[in-house]
Amino acid sequence: MAATIELDAACAGAVELARAAAVRRAGVFEVGDHIGVSADDTRVATHSFSCKHPGYPGWRWAVTVVRASRARVVTISEVNLVPAEGALLAQPWVPWSERISAGDISPGVMLPTPSDDVRLEPGFTGGEDAVNAEPAEWAQFRAVVAELGLGRERVLSPLGHDLAAERWLAGDGGPDNAMTQQAPALCDTCGYFLSLRGSLGRVFGACANEFSPSDGRLVSRDHGCGGHSDVPEPRAAVDLTLPVWDTISVDEWLFD
Repeated sequence: MAATIELDAACAGAVELARAAAVRRAGVFEVGDHIGVSADDTRVATHSFSCKHPGYPGWRWAVTVVRASRARVVTISEVNLVPAEGALLAQPWVPWSERISAGDISPGVMLPTPSDDVRLEPGFTGGEDAVNAEPAEWAQFRAVVAELGLGRERVLSPLGHDLAAERWLAGDGGPDNAMTQQAPALCDTCGYFLSLRGSLGRVFGACANEFSPSDGRLVSRDHGCGGHSDVPEPRAAVDLTLPVWDTISVDEWLFD
């Protein structure tokens, strides 16, 4: 059985010496927190510091210090940037369909919609057959709908409505923001508010005020801004009388 190497107290206490050596070597590869120290040999120890560079996640600065026999001063032996356990392993594979998030669609990007998307349902029945139907059977249904011209093949399902409503209410056009809190009134009573059709129209609409930050965007009925149609024009508290002494007009005789 191998003998356990005793950690030298002087080497273990040289944290700041090791950090200074790592900082001199690091440059743009910033040195983070002290992780720990381990004994390599008699009077030899390695201090570990985290690497803060975003391109090296999981890597560590390893600074080896040494103290000569009968010496009191600890010196630097070597400084290295080394990968820790798992740093060189690739991240678990995530399919593209799961990596894409809201707002990722840009010009030229195509985002296919799965046949079993729970946010949609058959447009010609209004039911939930698409969720339970076999893929081949569902493909035949869609082909018949397209051929007969029965309208949209798929429409939003109740779940799709709920997800959209939750997302919109939590966004900038919802009620929980500073704009609404300081508004004189809500969009529900504004002349610039255009209601949506269908069930979502009971909660949402679009703003048509060109001076509002929400112009052309979806807003909830309990949203609001300072451009409400019922905001009165400012008027002076009292009517000012004509000035006693005219200081504006110019007498023509001054230029004769």
